[in-house]
Amino acid sequence: MPRPPSAKPRSHRRALPDRAPRPAGHLPSVTLVQITGTDTDGDALARPVAWDDAGPPPQILMAPEPHGHPALAPGQRVLARLRPAGPGRYEGRTLKRLAESPGRVIGIFRPADPATRREARITPTDRRSKAEWTVPAGETAGAEADEIVLAEPLPHHRLGLKPARIIERLGHMGDARSVSLIAIAGNDIPHVFPAEALEEADAASAAPLGAREDLRSLPLVTIDGADARDFDDAVFAEPTAGGGHRLIVAIADVAHYVQPASALDRTARERGNSVYFPDRVVPMLPEPLSNGWCSLRPEEDRGCLFAELHIDADGRKTGHRFGRGLMRSAARLTYEQVQQADDGTIRLDPKPQALLPALYAAFRALLAARTARGTLDLDLPERQVILHPNGRVADVIPRPRLDSHRLIEEFMIAANVAAAEELGRHRAPCLFRTHPPPTAEKLEELRTILHGLGLSLPPGDQVHPRDLDRVLRQIAGKPEAPLVNEVVLRSQSQAAYSPDNIGHFGLALRQYAHFTSPIRRYADLLVHRALIRALKLGPDGLPPHADADFPDIATHITATERRAQAAEREAIDRYLSAFLADRVGAVFAARVSGVTRFGLFVTLAENGASGIVPRSALPDDFWQHDPRAQTLTGRRTGLVFRLGEPAEVRLAEATPVTGGLVFQLMQGLPSRPSSRGGQTGNRSRRR
Repeated sequence: MPRPPSAKPRSHRRALPDRAPRPAGHLPSVTLVQITGTDTDGDALARPVAWDDAGPPPQILMAPEPHGHPALAPGQRVLARLRPAGPGRYEGRTLKRLAESPGRVIGIFRPADPATRREARITPTDRRSKAEWTVPAGETAGAEADEIVLAEPLPHHRLGLKPARIIERLGHMGDARSVSLIAIAGNDIPHVFPAEALEEADAASAAPLGAREDLRSLPLVTIDGADARDFDDAVFAEPTAGGGHRLIVAIADVAHYVQPASALDRTARERGNSVYFPDRVVPMLPEPLSNGWCSLRPEEDRGCLFAELHIDADGRKTGHRFGRGLMRSAARLTYEQVQQADDGTIRLDPKPQALLPALYAAFRALLAARTARGTLDLDLPERQVILHPNGRVADVIPRPRLDSHRLIEEFMIAANVAAAEELGRHRAPCLFRTHPPPTAEKLEELRTILHGLGLSLPPGDQVHPRDLDRVLRQIAGKPEAPLVNEVVLRSQSQAAYSPDNIGHFGLALRQYAHFTSPIRRYADLLVHRALIRALKLGPDGLPPHADADFPDIATHITATERRAQAAEREAIDRYLSAFLADRVGAVFAARVSGVTRFGLFVTLAENGASGIVPRSALPDDFWQHDPRAQTLTGRRTGLVFRLGEPAEVRLAEATPVTGGLVFQLMQGLPSRPSSRGGQTGNRSRRR
């Protein structure tokens, strides 16, 4: 796989031979920072906007703003003058606010209490914000008790809590949709479509056959989750001579409906992707398209862009072609149905039942090719939140990983690879899905941890995914397996979108693009348009010179993808905190999932909920943090807490508003009866 090109110096940074380079881990005296929360006094906490060094970024405590100026609020960016205040800490003072990044406060409104002369307040929903905000009389916008509100800071003229003005009321905390509302507002996710975009979506109609290939006689089927709200891909397979396979992956023709520079296009680009919560979806496209004309419903004609792939008996691709078609899904299947049918426990309707042997035969060939290629296949359990109609959590269950899931995954990867190769063959612009190899620093940290477990990686700064996968196979089924999967995941770089191809490390692919989900990802829509233009499949392809915007678009949609991931994670954390709120005091089996200088993070085995064991809850000792070995060591007691270790914890606090969970670690505490009848205090942790 080609190595990523060396980074080019930015035009506004000149090399100055007489200036010493900045030491690793240190910040310049003037730095662009983003406010992330507040401390208990209401003063702003920040982090540097740009941080490429290994390890967590330093924490910056911002000085209070001058009297008469609004306080800094989460999300705001400022140019700050910094001075060191200890290891990993700085003190900052605002030099200039960036007007395009206004600060916002999301929280729960608490009305004024005349009896105690207590002002109205907002309790932030972000656990990083430790102080409340006051709401002066006349600035409440009529908010009621326990309403979720959006506020903006006001100028302040005295010490104490900072004032804010409520600018929007979002609903009551405890309502069925309140958790996702907080995540949407807190992450500034657009969720209201402009009227012009809605008008364009409402005007959509069925795609005509015209010059499209007629695929309606082909028994294509969709396979999705039972709770799927849109169906944008369908699959077909049949055997060919010599033990090979012919595959067709048909994808909803979103480019037919979302024209370049239209209101729909501007909206889709702004959103970047759909966002999925347990109770709702914030779609990239309005419902008449996302759940209508661009959803491959069974027994309804739909326009599609398709990839026809030919693979040999070993799963290697021998050819492909792309086309525009008109299809009719033969069945809407779920992963569970397909798995049960393959296992022989149920039978599907005749058409999909007859298709299954060919689908699974092609899948097993693709899987064999993937194994031969040597990819990274992490075993990381997922969790699924099940909701009552009233919005409360009914259960949290492991999300099963079935062969039917992997079948669709392999078909989609094959189509994505073919799309990238086809655009490369035509020297056409492409927005690649890239995944850089781990950095040398991350690899060294990984080697340190693996060495302690008797595992090793090849020497040098370059590893192949199969090297990491070999380690995972060696440890599979052993008690240390969760730890190794966790640390291998943490060693990885983040995937991103880019017009420059550097390959995909995790999948061990030289070129890769997203083609298969244009309903919910703007990147896929651009790849469709590029194929339409390159293959002359219609007038609605990529406009001339549109690829000049690809670098900016790639940066933007990479950011919106990460924003969506953060919002989805926050929502699940709040649901889990609410689910566990009535179990404070209970003892759980857990595993250490994070080691920091201020304490431990633990993840419960029962439901995947994560929370913190603060340093103050550990035995009285001088604790030394080793970020490379991911350990916290007591100098006096010799106790060592390591990433991935099993633990027994007691739930001390659950705060559904923020999603925060606080635990006490049972091991290493003074002797007391455990819930299992034994004594706590794990002396095996001694060095």
